[in-house]
Amino acid sequence: MPPIGLTIFGAVMALLAAVASPAHATGPVSTDHVRAELVAGAEAVHPGETIRIGIHKQIIPHWHTYWLNPGDSGLATTADWTLPEGATASDIIWPAPERIAVGPLMNYGYEGEVTLLTDIAVPADAPVGGSFPIRATVDWLVCEEICIPEQVELGLDLPIVAAGADAGPAHPAIAAAEARLPVDSPWTARFEAGGDTLRLAFDASGLRRDSIEDIWFYPNEWGVIAHAAPQQLSVEADRIVLAMIPGDAFQPTLASLDGVLVVKERAGGQLLTQALTVSAPAGSVAAGTGSLAGLSIGIGTALLFALLGGLILNLMPCVFPVLSMKALALVEQAGKQPAQVRLHGLAYTGGILLSFLALAGLLAALKAGGTAVGWGFQFQSPIFVLLLAYLLFAVGLSLSGVFTIGGSVAGVGANLAARGGYAGSFFTGVLAAIVATPCTAPFMGVAIGFALAASLPVLFAVFLALGLGLALPYVALSVWPPLLRLLPKPGLWMERFKQFLAFPMYGAAIWLVWVLSLQAGAEGVLTALGGMLLIGFAAWLYDVTRASDRAARHAGSGLAALALIAAIGWGIAAGNQAAPRAAPATAEAGAAETTPWESYSRQKFEALRAEGRPVFLNFTAAWCITCLVNERVALNRPDVATAFRTGDVTYLKGDWTNQDAEITAKLEEFGRSGVPLYVFYPAGRDSQPVVLPQLLTVDIVLGGIGAG
Repeated sequence: MPPIGLTIFGAVMALLAAVASPAHATGPVSTDHVRAELVAGAEAVHPGETIRIGIHKQIIPHWHTYWLNPGDSGLATTADWTLPEGATASDIIWPAPERIAVGPLMNYGYEGEVTLLTDIAVPADAPVGGSFPIRATVDWLVCEEICIPEQVELGLDLPIVAAGADAGPAHPAIAAAEARLPVDSPWTARFEAGGDTLRLAFDASGLRRDSIEDIWFYPNEWGVIAHAAPQQLSVEADRIVLAMIPGDAFQPTLASLDGVLVVKERAGGQLLTQALTVSAPAGSVAAGTGSLAGLSIGIGTALLFALLGGLILNLMPCVFPVLSMKALALVEQAGKQPAQVRLHGLAYTGGILLSFLALAGLLAALKAGGTAVGWGFQFQSPIFVLLLAYLLFAVGLSLSGVFTIGGSVAGVGANLAARGGYAGSFFTGVLAAIVATPCTAPFMGVAIGFALAASLPVLFAVFLALGLGLALPYVALSVWPPLLRLLPKPGLWMERFKQFLAFPMYGAAIWLVWVLSLQAGAEGVLTALGGMLLIGFAAWLYDVTRASDRAARHAGSGLAALALIAAIGWGIAAGNQAAPRAAPATAEAGAAETTPWESYSRQKFEALRAEGRPVFLNFTAAWCITCLVNERVALNRPDVATAFRTGDVTYLKGDWTNQDAEITAKLEEFGRSGVPLYVFYPAGRDSQPVVLPQLLTVDIVLGGIGAG
């Protein structure tokens, strides 16, 4: 229930007002804050029929009264009716409420003008030609920054006319109030509570998703949900899901979640509001997977964005090592028959596409199981990070000449390359897909957000488009041989360049060990370095025994295999025991070219928004190279730090290096399935967020916060 002190105070003040109240007035009555009167659905009544009466209130600006459920504080309006003998009055019929934020609290009520309706049954023996007096003692709490309990005595006299006689028109306020009444929802609803989340799902087929401005659920009962907490909207192929936080009065045994769903849609330049009565029984609700922002683009735009995002991935630093390998392979293949070159291109593309299909299938399976995951989610696993570091280190050793598998540089990355160059091209594509996932390119975030919220065929189509974009430059060179003439001629330089390419691989492996240090601490680093020592020993032993006799060759291969198994087994065992490590609470104060920040939490963010403070959100991860580059070139700059300080902007950084449900929920709110995400909230509690691009410059950041 609302705070007990306010409730008692309101009751006492209402009692005092009742003692000193004047007689019922048959016209408008004004207090310091509200002008009220009784209005009717007709100018006369018929015996035995029902007439609709309204308590019409005109509230002064900036003040409000309350709905059936007042929210975090307040009291609902009440009416005590005095009627002729035999007449009865219904409970108040409430128009749809509005959200009214007061500091950190969220109230439900009305501002400006509102009419609360009641149906009054006229007795069948009411005397025709007589008068039907209606009297009401009405109490309300009216609030701005302070709250004032008020009481008025209202009256209305209506003539009684014979059945069939014209009763006259309704007061205009009655029709206006009826237009705001909730109607029965056409959608089947159900709710499910689990952990700290309450999910309310609607089978909303036919809803025009591209026109939705806002959806909010108002429960009839106080405290069922946390009123001030955001309601996270997910829009799926044929339903909508609202994720809410249970309130102080929520009971796990609740059988039905009842209230009003208010849907605001934009149509023809106008904002249309529809209120729906909801009675949702308890049932199973799969976790929402998408968001309004991600779905509003349409499938055609999503496919185009995915293609462009995959193409731009080729320019991202995470793909550079494999890009160099592809370039060297193209030079090597330039002198071959065009048909062979095309087959290499198709094999490479096949490796990428199959890898992206596998990733899409894994994401779909995890989502169906209720796990909140997104792009790059596998890098949140210390075991995956460690094994990928091993792989890139082994590729670097091969490029350095420590050991050789097959004769084609395109075969680096898998022992299947020994079977032929096409297998090498295929597995180079697989490697390219793997190392691309810690990077996010422009257009990708919205496209993947759309895919994860859509049906399975759309999900796979978007990921195929993403993979095709990544493979596109290689495919273009493969299918159009004249482009190969632009490449340099093969020669001795190729061997030197191949050896040089080992160093980007070593650099990538070092970066992954650093990521592992943030996830698993010093023990993780020790495991990684020890495993790399075993891998180096295995590579050396394998290569030096290849030219020996059969027994020595088999012994060398066996010992090398044991060393590899030991490295991988050690890594998996250590990864399973690693405990997630938290990011530091704040940046080093006053560090050169560093913008001070605080760690993101939902509570901290909501408190800042309730105060109307400007907030800049940066959702990042240690394994996200795009994020690290953006921080280095755009965010950790003196002019950005100065602009944040001058504008009193609070900089919150959300670290998604390890799985974090709060950050995942915030990403989904903006239709994103991965990092980076940069959002600026200007000053003011009701200000709209500004989403910045995924690639930043200092000018973009300053322009985004209005300081450019």
